[in-house]
Amino acid sequence: MAVSVLLIGLVSALCLFQLNSVFALGVSLDSLNQRSSFAGAWAGTEPSSVKCKLQGSTHRPAFSMDGDFIIGGAFSLHSYTQTVSHDYTIMPEPLRCKGSIDTRELRFSRAMVFAIEEINNSTELLPGIKLGYQIYDSCALVPVAVHVAFQFLNSLDPVFSTGNSCSQTGMVMAAVGDSGSSPSISITRLISPFNIPLVSYFSTCACLSNKQHYPNFFRTIPSDQFQAAALAKLIKHFGWTWIGAVRSDSDYGNNGIASFLEAAQKEGICVEYSVSFYRTNPHSRIQKVADVIRRSKAVVVVAFASFGDMKILLEELSREPFPPRQWIGSESWVTNTELTRYSFCAGAIGFGIPKSIIPGLREFLLNLSFSEVIASSVLTEFWQDAFNCRLKNIDKKVCDGTEDIQNLKSQYTDTSQLRITNMVYKAVYAIAHAIHNAVCHGKNVTAQCNKLTKLESKQVLTELKKVNFSQNGYDVSFNANGDPVANYELVNWQKHESGITEIVTVGLYDASLPVGKEFRINRNITWMEGSTKVPVSVCSGSCPPGTRKVLQKEKPVCCYDCIACPEGEISNTTDSADCLPCHNEFWPNAKRDTCIPKPVEFLSFQDILGIILATFSILGAFLAIMTAGVFFYHRTSPIVRANNSELSFLLLISLTLCFLCSLTFIGAPSEWSCMLRHTAFGITFVLCISCVLGKTIVVLMAFKATLPGSNVMKWFGPPQQRMTVVSFTFIQVLICTIWLVVSPPFPIKNLTTYKEKIILECALGSAVGFWVVLGYIGLLASFCFVLAVLARKLPDNFNEAKLITFSMLIFCAVWITFIPAYVSSPGKFTVVVEIFAILASSFGLMLCIFAPKCFIILFKPEKNTKKYLMNKNQS
Repeated sequence: MAVSVLLIGLVSALCLFQLNSVFALGVSLDSLNQRSSFAGAWAGTEPSSVKCKLQGSTHRPAFSMDGDFIIGGAFSLHSYTQTVSHDYTIMPEPLRCKGSIDTRELRFSRAMVFAIEEINNSTELLPGIKLGYQIYDSCALVPVAVHVAFQFLNSLDPVFSTGNSCSQTGMVMAAVGDSGSSPSISITRLISPFNIPLVSYFSTCACLSNKQHYPNFFRTIPSDQFQAAALAKLIKHFGWTWIGAVRSDSDYGNNGIASFLEAAQKEGICVEYSVSFYRTNPHSRIQKVADVIRRSKAVVVVAFASFGDMKILLEELSREPFPPRQWIGSESWVTNTELTRYSFCAGAIGFGIPKSIIPGLREFLLNLSFSEVIASSVLTEFWQDAFNCRLKNIDKKVCDGTEDIQNLKSQYTDTSQLRITNMVYKAVYAIAHAIHNAVCHGKNVTAQCNKLTKLESKQVLTELKKVNFSQNGYDVSFNANGDPVANYELVNWQKHESGITEIVTVGLYDASLPVGKEFRINRNITWMEGSTKVPVSVCSGSCPPGTRKVLQKEKPVCCYDCIACPEGEISNTTDSADCLPCHNEFWPNAKRDTCIPKPVEFLSFQDILGIILATFSILGAFLAIMTAGVFFYHRTSPIVRANNSELSFLLLISLTLCFLCSLTFIGAPSEWSCMLRHTAFGITFVLCISCVLGKTIVVLMAFKATLPGSNVMKWFGPPQQRMTVVSFTFIQVLICTIWLVVSPPFPIKNLTTYKEKIILECALGSAVGFWVVLGYIGLLASFCFVLAVLARKLPDNFNEAKLITFSMLIFCAVWITFIPAYVSSPGKFTVVVEIFAILASSFGLMLCIFAPKCFIILFKPEKNTKKYLMNKNQS
């Protein structure tokens, strides 16, 4: 109780000291916020016990009319106040608005008057009850808005009451206003403890949706929360990721841009700069903001600013040329036709309240009599500015009432873009419906109202929360936060050939629709400089498929470099953050934007190498067969008989098989071909070497047999020779059989040798088996080579041991070099090396052993005699 008494005394003292003059010293928003705690304390006390009147207040309404119930109004008819210097010796004068009148705001205020007069003439809404109004000029400034708030708390009677309660004569039941969020915050905080509702037509700050802080606030215009989300979706839709942002340094601008930046971040949009300013800032501050816009690289500029602030900024920008900018505007200025005179803004887009039609409003605005003009200081100022005249002759022509308002080109008379005007109209009707529901019974023509009902503003506040009606086809209702359903039009500043810039509706945004379907464009957009091509505003260009984004050091996420995907990886989307590896059997295409099957490589009969090797293989086999034919045809000749014709024919057969087995290495590997190629190679070569070894032993045994008393040939006759060849060959067959049983060769896809292709090859299965096969061949070849060396100096004119020595020398040299070449050769070249070794060694044996004999048989028949063969070497 003591606290309540103290507060009542404090409020009375403030009234006695004329708070309207104290606030003339300048009230900032922060100081007002601090005082809100004082105002909040009033909430615990009955409003009737603390309401008072400010004695001698000189802040008069711009328009007023008495009535049974009064509706207050706050409009920003001016944008500045008169500068007053204080010497603290006399009481300061009240704040006075100055500057040119805002004809658009004047239209808003007159729309409120029109709506109230329409309601007073209605037989369905508040029949028999007259609504009055008190409309004030807030100058779009917080200190003046505080004045206005206190005026709402006063009655029209200027006498201060010292009794227990103040008179309620002319008490404001509800108020409409203001256009700016900061003035509205100031007003609603001061009138909230008295439960006087404030319905704004243009205050869009999302902060005002907080019912804990602003329980008496309503609005007919959507919250900036929806507009910010819509702007972010709009920017994302056109692919702009690098933008600039400017804002009014006010609750509207700061909260609006904060909501926008939050939504933009979710959409992946980066901001190069975000600067704030206010129209009352020093010129240097405005100039600094303009310079930031001029120097920036961002083509798109989002401006969340009030009309008054934006006008100052555009005026500063117009002083110097600057690169073209694509402007994205908030509702506060983008639908204001006064700014379209700045030609560099042509192409601007933004969201505005849908256009509407208010029947009878234009006639009301134009039906302005000269007597009304003279009676109102505000209308007088408008008239004088509009027609460039004065009511009193001061170096200008005198206004005499003959001026033609019907043809006046002004925002006051322009009703082609009734957007915010309809918000004022709806706000008045919402309050009227709330009062109707509180004092009337029944609806429409059957309604009965009692104007003598003692109506409290709290009742109006309660009824406002429940209003739901349609006026001129426009629905009016409020959600739990006091906000309406969000509906916007996407507007575009289109410059015509005549040079006139027109605000054209090109799309819609409806927040009530499902996610992803809220936004649609239904008309072509004209961009900056009259272009029909969407401008580009990015920090870094889009990374095409096949690349990935790598963020630039100390830069926002929208600034990046496009790096090609590494080997074996792809990206198939634009602006991919990562590259994805291809499957083992796939490889990126040249653009690295899709995985394609790796080419399969093997030594085929279509390859040049395959054709060459196959040709030599067939040629070798053909030579072996031809040689066998020659030997068979001359089988009775001395040279054939002297060289063990049986082993020679067997050797030629084995060489033919050696040549032909190389063909098994050509072609796509299969399970059978893998087992066949290595075993056939191993067995045929052992058969071949066994025959050569047999021939070598025969040469040695034949020489020994010529010695007196030697009986060695009977121990190495034809049966023993056959047994030797069969035995050596059988051992290789046994080795190959064990190899095939234990771990046979098998076809595999080699994915490691080459990353970009698959090598089809035969795995050895058991490497031990493969090297044992080769080792056994090498062992026989070495043994044969040693024996051939021992027999190379035998005295026959034709010494076959020499030929065998050369053939074995070639054979061993080929296979010794084969080992490192085989191990180090990649892919199909491993097979090529092996085939080359087979062919080289086979040709070595063929040419060294049989070429000399064939030469003598075919070209030197005189030497094909027993006598020549048995002669001693003369040297």
